[in-house]
Amino acid sequence: ITMYLKSVRTVLWVAIGWIVGISLGMLCCIYVATLHENDLWFSNIKEVEREISFRTECGLYYSYYKQMLRAPSIQQGLSELISDNATESKRTINLLRRMNIYQEVFLGVLYRILPIQAYLEPVYFYIYTVFSLQAVYVIALFITSWLLSGSWLAGALTGVWYILNRVDTTRVEFTISLRENWSLPFFALQIAAITCYLRPHLKPIQQKVVLWLMFLATLCFCLTWQFNQFILLVQALIIFTLDCLDLISTEQVTCLYLVQVSSLLSVWLLQFCNSMILGSLALSFIVSALFVKHFQTCITWPYLFSLCIFMFVQQALQLRSDEHIFKFIKSKFGLGPTRDFDASLYLCEEAFGLLPLDTFDRLAGTLLAYPYLVTLIVLLVMLALLTLDNLCDSSAVGRPLKGRFEERPICMRADVAYNLLHTVFFGLLALSTMRMKYLWTGHMCAFAAYGVCGKELWSLCLNMIHCNTKTKVKTTAQILKVSFNRRMKNTSSTLSSSSKTPKTAVFAGSMQLLAGIKLCTGRVLTNHPHYEDRALRERTRQVYQIYAQQSPEEVHRILRAAGADFVVMEDSVCYERRHGRGCRLRDLLDLANGHIMDGPGDNDPDLVHASHPRFCASVKTDGPAYTALFTRVFQNKTFHVYNDHVRLTRR
Repeated sequence: ITMYLKSVRTVLWVAIGWIVGISLGMLCCIYVATLHENDLWFSNIKEVEREISFRTECGLYYSYYKQMLRAPSIQQGLSELISDNATESKRTINLLRRMNIYQEVFLGVLYRILPIQAYLEPVYFYIYTVFSLQAVYVIALFITSWLLSGSWLAGALTGVWYILNRVDTTRVEFTISLRENWSLPFFALQIAAITCYLRPHLKPIQQKVVLWLMFLATLCFCLTWQFNQFILLVQALIIFTLDCLDLISTEQVTCLYLVQVSSLLSVWLLQFCNSMILGSLALSFIVSALFVKHFQTCITWPYLFSLCIFMFVQQALQLRSDEHIFKFIKSKFGLGPTRDFDASLYLCEEAFGLLPLDTFDRLAGTLLAYPYLVTLIVLLVMLALLTLDNLCDSSAVGRPLKGRFEERPICMRADVAYNLLHTVFFGLLALSTMRMKYLWTGHMCAFAAYGVCGKELWSLCLNMIHCNTKTKVKTTAQILKVSFNRRMKNTSSTLSSSSKTPKTAVFAGSMQLLAGIKLCTGRVLTNHPHYEDRALRERTRQVYQIYAQQSPEEVHRILRAAGADFVVMEDSVCYERRHGRGCRLRDLLDLANGHIMDGPGDNDPDLVHASHPRFCASVKTDGPAYTALFTRVFQNKTFHVYNDHVRLTRR
């Protein structure tokens, strides 16, 4: 009877934990949906205003969902995406190969086949799906901290911290279509699966099930974000470090690598053999690490092998799609030229700068930073001692992993070690690049909650101060209470556009604005924010000469070469004040063109005065040289739209 009652109590406790986890996930979903509604009055604005709310590249991605819904059939919609000539002027591209838009295709197909059209508008089906993924994200973090600590109280604390620190854990409510909002929930599921897989005493059948779940989560993560290869590279480095420290077995290392490789190759096939994936540094490193693991060669060889493989594949396939990322990294750390236009575009954006210090003030305000730092320091000290013990233990060579663990005075579970290195590696990434903080802060909540509720850390602390384990529950409840009494925020904005142009008209302008034009009007673009294509990056730099010091004839030649009928110029770009001198778009163009920048300040000695004034400002003077080539067709306080006078006259 005692055993029966104990098992019933355990089942009830676990059931309560699942109910709490799902409830917190739903609460987060409802919370961000409410913030989105309150911010934009989304249910009370017109359809075109709703579409305009999908800012920058978000509008571009949403336009393909809209395109799938408007197609006469699903087959026709897929065919139009595979052979698309309505996105980039004078080019036919395979959008499923170029961009990660399978989620838009899937939702478009799902909306068409489900009997929901009568009571749910397409835009709500889209945004509610993205908000629902936030529930998946929170539940995945809940499971990770529960697995690490052995108590769902850690999961509850994780969920509360994630919601309270929304400003730093997600930006989904105002950037709905961003690829990271689709992929990070699956990344969190993958971390939960890895944590489960590395737990001790897992049965073979359980390992197989978890590996399949890990593969599916990794596949979905890779399929929904173009930067998947760089994230998997960091993860591969974590696995390699665990392997070097003998914290995981050879079988586990091999299985984790194979999951990553199979996921990347599956995405490569689904994206019509996208060469950017095949030539990724992540794939090169994993192949090298597996080779080294098999032949037990020098520890530094994976890095040398991976670089050799990477360079060989890049040259063999003539890959240039991701070179702007490596230029950015080199420029950021002072290893490359600082005048490169593509690299400068990233370097001058706040999102790609260092993590601001006020982030830590906000995290400390909800009592997240303090337990996180304590847990991090304690576990790093333990890992350092374990590493020293491992290096000093010469008798460990050639002996089985299990036996070595049993004799160690200091030990660390493999799942804990993985999550420790995960938060360290991605924490360093977030510190170096602010935009990457969303890869770190969510897991930070789970890691800190483990520190508060984890049995090992609490046993160590409680034994030192001679307290019983009830203190853990009381402390957790107190942190929940104090955290819940802190903070909340919100934001707002809008814009409008004209569609009184021929349906075949081609528009030129800034990447961010053109994405909105594509969504709201369906017009063809000269360039757009999906920057992972060398030819598109070069065309963008050329089109941006409208903001440089160029002659009207040169700008006209560039726009005609790009097939543009209309060009939209923004005062907010032409007379930009948001960035300092040297980081304004017009300054980046002047530097790339070898011209002296506007305004007071130093200039490099090799720069020269431009022979022509700035086009975006001079075209408004309606001088003969400009009116002969361009005609103003629309103007307001922000935008000035001109058409190609010569081209449209000949039509």
